[in-house]
Amino acid sequence: MVVGSGPGGLQLSYSLTHLRVPHAVISADPAPGGMFRRWPFFQRLLSWTKPFAPFERGTRFYERYDWNSLIPDDDRHRAIQPRLMDGTSYFPSRIEMEQNIATFARETGIRVRYGCRWTGTTRDGDGFRLRTTAGDYRARVVVFAFGLAEPWKPEIPGIEHVPHYADTRAPETYAGKRVFIIGKEVSAFELANGFLPWARQIVLASPRPTQLSVVTNSLVGVRARYVQPFEDHILGGGVVIMNASIDEVSRSGELFRVKTTRSDGGGSLMFEADDVIATTGFQPPLGDLPELGVVSSGREKIPSQTPLFESISVRHVYFAGTATRGAAGLKKNGIPSSSGAVHGHRYNARILARHIARTYFGIDPARPTLKRDDVLDYLLSELSRAPELWHQKSYLARSLLMDAARGIVDDGIVPLQLFVDGEGPDGVAVAVEANPKAEIYPAVYVRKNNVVSEHLLPTNPLLDFETAEHRAQLTAALAPIL
Repeated sequence: MVVGSGPGGLQLSYSLTHLRVPHAVISADPAPGGMFRRWPFFQRLLSWTKPFAPFERGTRFYERYDWNSLIPDDDRHRAIQPRLMDGTSYFPSRIEMEQNIATFARETGIRVRYGCRWTGTTRDGDGFRLRTTAGDYRARVVVFAFGLAEPWKPEIPGIEHVPHYADTRAPETYAGKRVFIIGKEVSAFELANGFLPWARQIVLASPRPTQLSVVTNSLVGVRARYVQPFEDHILGGGVVIMNASIDEVSRSGELFRVKTTRSDGGGSLMFEADDVIATTGFQPPLGDLPELGVVSSGREKIPSQTPLFESISVRHVYFAGTATRGAAGLKKNGIPSSSGAVHGHRYNARILARHIARTYFGIDPARPTLKRDDVLDYLLSELSRAPELWHQKSYLARSLLMDAARGIVDDGIVPLQLFVDGEGPDGVAVAVEANPKAEIYPAVYVRKNNVVSEHLLPTNPLLDFETAEHRAQLTAALAPIL
């Protein structure tokens, strides 16, 4: 059973179908698209699709430049997103993204029972019984692809009177208003950026300083598209960005009064505002999964998962889509996975489909073999071009295994943590990694007698990892197993 028809659920269903795994997909939504049917509020996504890129559209390597299309096994259905864009931006509009997902579902024949809401879960023998508004379903394996769609607010006195980001009105209704935004992460800056032509004053406040992606050299922090309010604040143009806790929100006639305490010890400040909006985040709609024993962590309550996206506490319960952030990976250099976005979790779904096929249905997808003389060229090409490795740095890897009977076997794209921390035959996994200095470089992990050695190859200003230097260093790293 797959619960959810957002990008994660549809990608998983497509991949299960192509592996001949019988399954059903249910969704409370009336049509495919998930959260993109509603958000982002100011229409354009943060993830880009470049219609013109170094690789031909519709090829696997083009996926590195197309962060939004779902991934088929045949070229006919690749790169759907650029077909639907009007050329005004390489950031698709929300409507274009919704059309992209719906087109993939329609053209590939994904079957979903829409308007069917999951309402509860109980154990049933060695599997589960899912209660829904259309009756009960029984399954041994359940995958929840429900995303982070449930608005969340912290426990602040009076915050029950404050609308959440999900309830933001049309921008013109904030014309001439003083707007106080609780929060300083991406959604807060999205709203602030959109309100710049309308609001008289914008205040953003939360206890911790703002992080900017251009400073963290990663996707951690406010993305570059939304930094205009930050510059406005720096130049004193009418936006105020404060490090302060929110102590209380109250009403005074038609106005809000927001009491804050500065994080630098500067004391309390009281703000009057015409509107207050809580951009305090979302959580997954876990329903009764905690009562079933599913453990979650953090403020977002994301289920904690193994490297193969299974609940760490309830066997045979898996997750797809943005919820796969719960499989944290190695987080080398403190950089998290990209599993919270389509360009990351679409590959997680393919790995999960393969795992389900093998583990529960005895279906082992074909794994080709390589000749010894082809290994260097193949690995260096993957390091230079493979979209899975570039989108999921330090998280996904290309793995080759030494099989006594078959020779050198291409084990496909695997979670790097699974290769590094697990046991298995001698082999190698290669990944693309990045450090806090924004240097991108290849990493090679060689497993010999279940001992893994790490080899970091040099970066390159043109991101070309097929140089003579890279070839020599990779040859040396592979010497113990080749």
